[in-house]
Order: sequence, then C-alpha cells, then structure tokens
Amino acid sequence: MDILLFIVLLVLFIINVPIAVALSMTAVIFFTMQGNVPLVAILQRMFNSVDSFPLLAIPFFILAGKLMESGGISQRLIHLAEVMLGRVKGGLALVSIVSCAFFAALSGSAAATTAAVGAIMIPAMVKKGYDKNFSTAIQATGGTVGVIIPPSVPLVLFGVTAGVSISDLFIAGIIPGIFIVMLLMMLVYIISLMKGYGGGEKHSVKELLIALKDSILALMMPVIILGGIYSGFFTATEAALVAVIYGLIVGVFIYREIKLKDLFEIFSSSMLMSATILYIIAGASIFAYYLTRERIPMEITEALLSLTDNWIVALLIINVILLVVGTFMETAAAILILTPILAPVASALGMDLVHFGIIMIVNLAIGYITPPVGLNLFVANKIAGTKFEGVMKAIVPFVCVMIIGVLIISFIPQLSLLLVK
Repeated sequence: MDILLFIVLLVLFIINVPIAVALSMTAVIFFTMQGNVPLVAILQRMFNSVDSFPLLAIPFFILAGKLMESGGISQRLIHLAEVMLGRVKGGLALVSIVSCAFFAALSGSAAATTAAVGAIMIPAMVKKGYDKNFSTAIQATGGTVGVIIPPSVPLVLFGVTAGVSISDLFIAGIIPGIFIVMLLMMLVYIISLMKGYGGGEKHSVKELLIALKDSILALMMPVIILGGIYSGFFTATEAALVAVIYGLIVGVFIYREIKLKDLFEIFSSSMLMSATILYIIAGASIFAYYLTRERIPMEITEALLSLTDNWIVALLIINVILLVVGTFMETAAAILILTPILAPVASALGMDLVHFGIIMIVNLAIGYITPPVGLNLFVANKIAGTKFEGVMKAIVPFVCVMIIGVLIISFIPQLSLLLVK
C-alpha cells in the first residue's frame, strides 16, 4: 500500500494534475479505501493546517517582495552593485550575483529575484559582449539565493512543518547564503577571465557615496527585519508585516515609483501567489497526516538507518534524495512532503533541525536551475529569449558549484548554527 501511494502520487504529477489537488486527492483515495477517517475530518484538518499565525508570514513577505520589486528598489540596488564591482573582470556578471543577494534579502522568492534583477542585468550583460547563454545561467543561478538568504518563504514552510523556530532559521540562513554567493562569484570571475569578459568603467568614491545614499533605504530593510528578529523585538511573522509597511512607505511616499493605480496589481498578484502556496499547504497537510497514521516516516527512518550506521553516508543519501526530488518537484510541495519523512531521520542522526532545514532549502534551491521544473531557468530564459539547449550547457558549472556548496554546508554545521543563539 505504501508503494502504491507514491505510485498514484507520481502518476498524478506526470499527467500535470495541480500539486495541491494531487496531494489531497491521493490522501483522500487511500483514506476512503481504509474507511476509518470521515471526509469531514479530512476537510477540518486541511483548514486547520492553514489556520496558523506563523503562516501569516508567507503572504506578507510575498507582498513585501512585490512592493520592493515595483518600488524602484531593485534598480537602486543594482546601481550600487555596479558602482562597487563594475570595473573588475567580469564586473557585470559579478554585479548580477551581488544584486541578487541584495534583492534576496528583501523578497524571499527565487523567481521574484530572478525576474527583478534579470530584466535589467541580462540585457546589460549581452550589450557589453557577454555570451547570452552565460548571462542567462548567471541570472537563473543568482536567483536561487532568494530562498536561502532570509527572509525566505521556504524557510517559513519548513519551520511550520518541522516545528522549528522560524526566527532561528532566518538567522541560520545568513552565513550559508553569503557563502553560496561567494562561491558563485568565484566561478563567475574564473569563467570571465577564461572568456575575456572585461570590466566596466571606473567609478569614483563620490559616485559610490551617491549610489549608497540612493539605496540606503533599501539596504535598511533587511537590517530592520533581521535585527528585530535577532534582538527578539518581534517574531518572523511580525517582521513580515513590518516589511510590508516599510516597503509601502518607501515605494509610495519616498521613492514615489508606486502609484495608487499600481497597488491593485501588486495586491492581487500577491494574493494569488499566497493562495496557491496555502492551497498546497492544505493539500500536503492531509497527505502528511496519512503518512503519519501509517507510520511511513518511521519505517523510512528505520530502513535508512539499517542501510548504514555511518552518519556521513546517511547524510549523503539524504542529500541525494533532496537533490533528486528538488529536480522533479516544486519546492513548497517537496518541503511539505519530505519534512515529516526526513526530519525524524535527521534527528536520529543527531542533527540539529535548524541545520537540517538549511540543508534542505539549499538542496531544493538547486531544483530552480535544473529541468524539468527549473522555475528560475524558465524565467531567465524568457527574459533573455535564448534557446533552452544552450542555457542548459551554460548552467552545468553553476549546478556543480551549488552541489559543492550544499555538501560543505551539510558537513560543517557551524556555517548554519554560528549565529543561532
């Protein structure tokens, strides 16, 4: 029955049934076959799964990201990065990565980071002579840090599902996020030297100070949010609301790039994205409920631990599972399905669940740049207008570097836990 459960779910995914529907439908079918759980109880559990105060952080962070994207903040951050790095070899490529890191600290979304920065940086890189496929690959990969550097919607999902402090997860994501950014910058610099991509014009200290002044309000947002969380002044959910208010004030009243007519589109698109994620959560909750009732997570834990008593081998197996699943499954669904299964395994191995959460998110972030899901790839490819085959060849070194990064993060827990109280 357990194997049949996953076969049914896989078939539904293959025939393109929406993820939330596939998860809930599979659980309902198997509950009905057993006949021991009334349908009304299933509906109640689905409702209760989204009736959660911590989950309020998701729609608020999504809305905050939309406000930042529309409020002129991304352009100011990109200009600051260009003044800082534009003159060195591969300067524009490095600017793209750093700009993604800046925007990731505002948006919490990989696709939003790719779109907001890519729309500006991909045409700029191509104009300066960078290969279009290389430029697209840079932007798609840079966007992955949107879910690693806090605030991060996937980290919120993991925290709620695993019962781990979201504030601790946000703090834990800072160093791994910066570490991934540094690895990507090293790769971009090496490729730029090999390909002969030159730097841009040299900027004066005065221009740097002006760019810093223009972007200071944007840079202050992550400082306020993470500083407030780290100091215990407010929770992650409250921080999300602060981010919305801050983004609204900056975009509408200070930068004045958001008009009243734009607010309807910003709020409606944020509402649609939030509803989609919450529907997936509701569907995954009933699927996870079935798994728990049937003791499937315990059976998988026992099976995995019976294969090896070496924690290094076990952790490598977990990483492989996460990489494979992230390639074929949307991130939110993967977190909601795999967390109840793999978190007990991680605990049995003596791992801190905050550290495990970072490992899971970085692994699944690689799925944003690998087909068939590869959301960042499709977003960047649409912006650049490139052929998918060429981008796939260009993305290979970036995938390899991301895998190296996740292995280092996995086996050096201090990278994730150093800042956690």
